Amino acid sequence: MLTLPNLSLYIHIPWCVKKCPYCDFNAHVLLDNIPEDQYIYHLFNDLQLDIPLISNRKVDTIFIGGGTPSLLSVKTIQRLLHGIREHLELSNNVEITIEANPQALEIERFYGYANAGINRISVGIQSFQEDSLKQLGRMYSAHEAKKAVKTLSALNLHSFNLDLMHGLPNQSPENALNDLNIAIALNTPHLSWYQLMIEPCTLFSAKTPELPNEDELWKIFEKGHKLLAVSGYQQYEISSYSKPSYLCAHNLNYWRFGDYIGIGCGAHGKLTQLDGSIIRTSKTRHPRKFMSSNYLCKRFTVSNHSKPLEFFMNRFRLLEEIPRHEYMSYTRLSEDSIRTPIEIAIKKGFLTETTESWKVTKKGHLFLNCMLELFLMD
Repeated sequence: MLTLPNLSLYIHIPWCVKKCPYCDFNAHVLLDNIPEDQYIYHLFNDLQLDIPLISNRKVDTIFIGGGTPSLLSVKTIQRLLHGIREHLELSNNVEITIEANPQALEIERFYGYANAGINRISVGIQSFQEDSLKQLGRMYSAHEAKKAVKTLSALNLHSFNLDLMHGLPNQSPENALNDLNIAIALNTPHLSWYQLMIEPCTLFSAKTPELPNEDELWKIFEKGHKLLAVSGYQQYEISSYSKPSYLCAHNLNYWRFGDYIGIGCGAHGKLTQLDGSIIRTSKTRHPRKFMSSNYLCKRFTVSNHSKPLEFFMNRFRLLEEIPRHEYMSYTRLSEDSIRTPIEIAIKKGFLTETTESWKVTKKGHLFLNCMLELFLMD
């Protein structure tokens, strides 16, 4: 019998006050006030399109991302969560996350979000260094960043996360480690610590700043990883570190090839059906078109040809073992379909195998793209 994966909900809020030079997310600079009531109305209409595809499952996690969703008023977040509960059945211990920035207006709203039912806040700190914040186009000071973390600590949330970047323009290993030391001293339960990447169609791609070289990047990663480990943080995914019991359930569901509804501008969804097929959805990106009731951009069934890469592209990011039976349960394909690339990955030292599971080696994580290329089916 088919085992349906756990189910999450992603809600995209597309507006920002300013587009950062490194950002390639679907974010649109505010030209006026956010049309909050109108957008919430269309979010619920969008959700109605996907409800028939979820097979009456409960939602285990909700993530409100952007853009900058914490630009929404507390009242609007209350309405949003109330409406979600009317449309969907939520698990008793549902994790509900909202993304935010450490600016004064957003910090003031943290308490209201917690009272509305948000139990996890993810704050895009990026750096605690003034020079780095300016180069990244961030609109807050290092003092505001630290104040935001202290406010989060006082909220008694289930958890909170800080986003920190390394490999920033002109960043030394000492400055990168200083950012981590500040986050650790502030007793942060979860850290997303990742390297700045220059993405196409961003301001940084048009005018790339001077970045640390490969040797410096390796020193930053190696020293930072050791610092986090001795400070009690477990690395459970390539760029995710957590104190015990504070792993991000929403992101874990993505990486374990779970299912998710995606609503709002540019949101993506993955929904497994009772017959074993997997439906992918993507929603209209531009707010104006989305709010003219044109919600769906694309919906298609994932081919058996594509399933192996999709499965492992997610699972290989995690440091945990991969139960072998889950490949068949979630893709409805036999292990024979991937036997050849698995054996090549083992021979190259990318992967180890037992009768019950696979596990990516340290070498496999360093050469992740090379390993994934093995699962590109001809």
